[in-house]
Amino acid sequence: MVRPGEKIPVDGIVIEGYSSVDEKVITGESIPVEKKQGDQVVGATMNKTGMLKFKATKVGKDTVLAQIINMVEDALSSKAPVQRLADVASSYFVPIIIITATLSALVWYFLVAAGFIFALTVFIAVLIVACPCALGLATPTAIMVGVGKGQKTEF
Repeated sequence: MVRPGEKIPVDGIVIEGYSSVDEKVITGESIPVEKKQGDQVVGATMNKTGMLKFKATKVGKDTVLAQIINMVEDALSSKAPVQRLADVASSYFVPIIIITATLSALVWYFLVAAGFIFALTVFIAVLIVACPCALGLATPTAIMVGVGKGQKTEF
């Protein structure tokens, strides 16, 4: 039995009673959902108005909330395909950029005789403009921020 103002402890099916249930923890919906006999209820949601008697159908790791938590943990511990693609692209692109920057500096220093400071400036400019370091840093950062935002819920 779940009285008004109590949290529903586990997933189940209502066998008696009528109430509105706040499911924003699971669905994000701010409007409570009306529940009556035969309707399913989800653990960690809040019973608002009436008394509900329900039969537990899923407990522990089988509940919807536990599955959501597992999915968030999996997302945090594994690399996204986009992140793998960024890593592969960076592994080829960075050496090419370093070689190009070095060759540019050597050409300006030896062939054009522009001076060491100018050749060093060319080297740094090529690295800054062409290096995909931002890609290698931004991809994991964006994924972590997205997962963190998705993980924030009110319990």
